[in-house]
Amino acid sequence: MYAVCADVGSTCTKVAVVDLDDGQLAATASHPTTVATDVLHGLDAAVAQATAGLAAGPMPWYVCSSAGGGLRLAVIGYEELVTAQAGHRVGLSAGARVVHVAAGRLDGPGLTALRAARPDVVLLVGGTDGGDAEVLTHNATRLARARWRVPVVLAGNGDVRDPVTQLLTDRGVPVTAADNVLPRIGVLRPGPAREAIREVFLRHVIGGKRLSRGRRFADLVRAATPDAVLTGVELLADHVGGDLVVVDVGGATTDVYSALTPDERASGPSQAAAGTLWRARTVEGDLGMRWSAPGVVQAAVAERMLTDGQQRALAGPAAARA
Repeated sequence: MYAVCADVGSTCTKVAVVDLDDGQLAATASHPTTVATDVLHGLDAAVAQATAGLAAGPMPWYVCSSAGGGLRLAVIGYEELVTAQAGHRVGLSAGARVVHVAAGRLDGPGLTALRAARPDVVLLVGGTDGGDAEVLTHNATRLARARWRVPVVLAGNGDVRDPVTQLLTDRGVPVTAADNVLPRIGVLRPGPAREAIREVFLRHVIGGKRLSRGRRFADLVRAATPDAVLTGVELLADHVGGDLVVVDVGGATTDVYSALTPDERASGPSQAAAGTLWRARTVEGDLGMRWSAPGVVQAAVAERMLTDGQQRALAGPAAARA
């Protein structure tokens, strides 16, 4: 018995065939991801190469994907240092590339900036359970009146979860409700929101990126690649029984994952207001080897690290490629 494990990345599609009887790696293969045509072309080619010569019947497929830039997430919170920060951390742990973070009451310019970020999913948070509900309700109302059609994961103040969900649903906003990411100050619970983001990714994002014709690819994919990697890091940390850091340098991003032993000193009066994720995708950036290389330049420009001459020199090759 064998299983096919595949990662459809932004640049390469990687396949590993695992012998389910003894857990050994039976074969591997890779193929450039065929984003320009249909990602199934590259996936099927890599699987055919990896399984060639294996005497086996039908094999289960376990596929994750970050093709097309992966999952783009925007976070809207109550205020920047607590709920927005908590939402940001949860988004990273769910395998998302956080492209926009906003805090406070959403206004016209804020809505324009949100649209400009082109998120695949919006994580709407705010207020501890029983705490402030006005900002969360206001932001949901702004999205509803704006005829927002990008999927929303609602994971804020649990006391108003049902009416806010109904408010969004009544105006045609696709919404998935989850438990509050920050039920109390200093208590961060990413699990329910992470599961909801995974569900939305599989249901809306994979098919919406038009990476493949038909339903087969969407049916094959079980998780966003960073989400699957974090699950693997958690399992490995349990196996080795200690703290673990994993760095994944990919074609689109460089991700850092950590699984740490909870520190009792992090609770009590000195605890972080936004909580602590002991098992998390702690860093995600536009530092890929190929696909997101322009993001490095954009970050350098934003930080004023490049002279005008350097910016023109870097813009020249990019313009020529375009």
